[in-house]
Amino acid sequence: MSAALPRITHACARLACAGALAIGLLTSAPTTEAQAVTTSTVDTAATTNGTERTRKPRKDRDRPQVDRVAKAMSIAAAQKGDPYGYGASGPNRFDCSGLVLYSFRRAGFRGIPRTSSAQAGWARHVPRAQLRRGDLVFFTSGGHVYHVGVFAGRKNGNPQVLHSPYSGARVRTERIWTGSWFGGTVRGRG
Repeated sequence: MSAALPRITHACARLACAGALAIGLLTSAPTTEAQAVTTSTVDTAATTNGTERTRKPRKDRDRPQVDRVAKAMSIAAAQKGDPYGYGASGPNRFDCSGLVLYSFRRAGFRGIPRTSSAQAGWARHVPRAQLRRGDLVFFTSGGHVYHVGVFAGRKNGNPQVLHSPYSGARVRTERIWTGSWFGGTVRGRG
């Protein structure tokens, strides 16, 4: 019986049961009954009115997407210091959309287009406040997208972008320098 007690306590804690009440109810049961109760409590949970409901399995459908976005961010960050090259998409030179293409394709996003304007059309647009690391930042002028980078988070409240900026420069992270931009995400895309 004493060997079953920690298992019962652990199961009850996972279900957010009141610890003292759960132990008081379950410690008097014989070992085989205690194990049966432990097994059944994984599948059911008590509600406030005393009835039981079946627990739904946790859905984590977005998790593989999150992992791939984090991988793309890591790949892009590893390119810091590589030179800009017009029309280049790696592995040692990049233009802005080439860096995004290279990083996200290597992370498993197969459908991502080549140019920044096509990438802007492919990504799902999100409000600036909802941007997360690894999302995309599209820069606009005259209603057209001219540049793209990867959102690198905030530093002192200022949004940061990881990008390949222009001829003569290298891949780097810097503060977003203009107000003419919008965010996009590839989460939920293939």
